Amino acid sequence: MATPSPGYAITVRVETPSASGATSALVTAVTSAGGALTALDVVESHAARLVVDLTCNASDATHADAIVTALRSVDGVVVRKVSDRTFLMHLGGKLEVVSRVPLKNRDDLSRAYTPGVARVCMAIAEHPEDVRRLTIKRNTVAVVTDGSAVLGLGNIGPAAALPVMEGKAALFKQFADVNAWPVCLDTQDTEAIIAIVKAIAPVYGGINLEDIAAPRCFEIERRLRDELDIPVFHDDQHGTAIVVLAALTNALRVVDKRIEDVTVVVSGVGAAGHAIITLLLAQGVGNIVACDRHGALEAARVGADESRQWIVDHTNTENRSGTLAEVLSGADVFIGVSAPRLLTGADIATMADDAIVFALANPDPEVDPLEAGQHAAVVATGRSDFPNQINNVLAFPGFFRGMLDAGAREITREVMLAAAGAIADCVAEEELNASYIVPSVFDPEVAPAVAAAVRAAAVRDGNAAPVADHDAVEMGALDEESIPTYEPQRAAEGAGHVR
Repeated sequence: MATPSPGYAITVRVETPSASGATSALVTAVTSAGGALTALDVVESHAARLVVDLTCNASDATHADAIVTALRSVDGVVVRKVSDRTFLMHLGGKLEVVSRVPLKNRDDLSRAYTPGVARVCMAIAEHPEDVRRLTIKRNTVAVVTDGSAVLGLGNIGPAAALPVMEGKAALFKQFADVNAWPVCLDTQDTEAIIAIVKAIAPVYGGINLEDIAAPRCFEIERRLRDELDIPVFHDDQHGTAIVVLAALTNALRVVDKRIEDVTVVVSGVGAAGHAIITLLLAQGVGNIVACDRHGALEAARVGADESRQWIVDHTNTENRSGTLAEVLSGADVFIGVSAPRLLTGADIATMADDAIVFALANPDPEVDPLEAGQHAAVVATGRSDFPNQINNVLAFPGFFRGMLDAGAREITREVMLAAAGAIADCVAEEELNASYIVPSVFDPEVAPAVAAAVRAAAVRDGNAAPVADHDAVEMGALDEESIPTYEPQRAAEGAGHVR
């Protein structure tokens, strides 16, 4: 499974004798150690010695050390410095604040700050609905975490979670021109998190909850949705569910099966599993069997966990029981959001003909994709080094773009289904095959398509804020037409911002 990855890229600066074949010996050392050489640059040349930068990908930190050791073993070579390219990217953080307006002279300053800004403050105080057009709120999202369930790293706390949240914010900007900012909270108390997010909400047009452990994440999201007038979205749940449904829609097209006819086995009943099951049921999937680490979920094991009880009440219509491998027999679809190496190729072989396998545990999936591919018709993972990567970046940038543009206050099942359909439809019929069921995360058509579908669904739901003719309709666009105008009568009534 371990292959060299850009995530473990290093640059090694070495000195080597300038004799003929010197660089060839360096290349041989890297490749013989299993490294993937991506660049070789001579940075200094002298009569007797060369200084060379070798950039290569490793499979993990231990493998990177082995590559360096191999270089040190070459006769006459001195390793000057080893740079981890991932750490270099994170030096100083990945985000910055940039002004959208010029501040070059006193006139600019008097409008952007005092005294002119006071007029805008009073306008918003008297007409709070104008805050979306006169501040950053219209296009800004808070990425909120408590650091309790970060990637596959577990409960590492808010400071250690910050690089992930920075990355999330960068993706929002890159793919949908949404300004997002990390909010890493030094508390894992449910009531405290709810109170803090409510207190900071006036600045933001939406809240993206991230990497908050189940079952607390369910209560936090439910309460914030009830108590705020902006969309609240837990990406670990709903972003994953949207992309899984999009991928399943196209995978079923490949194998020519209908969603209402298939049996789906879901491994993992935490935040992602619960949301996937909920959305698949909304789309009309035939039968779902949910499994935890002990096997098929049963009422006797759920205890006081309301989310698991809901799953028991709404799934497994055939009353299947047994281990994950046992209930997988005869199933059409496997979706794993759980733990690595739970299944073997032999287990996949027991599934129905033209089986679909989504093994999404990261970095090591529930079953080796190569083994699964020997028996399943379609295989997807969460990894970038295999076809059909199920990646939330296909969903959340465009999803929030659409919600913000619509001025939507609530995330409904209909907007999530619309987003999934838009992602699936980004793969044209002539492109669709077993190795291409979802578009690339770099496909520039995806975020606009998702945004348009979400915006339209929000309008159909009656979930969009009233939009004036001058409001922006392009993704994230604002121009002079969006500046509110006030009638003299309104000013005379004490609006305070027309003199």
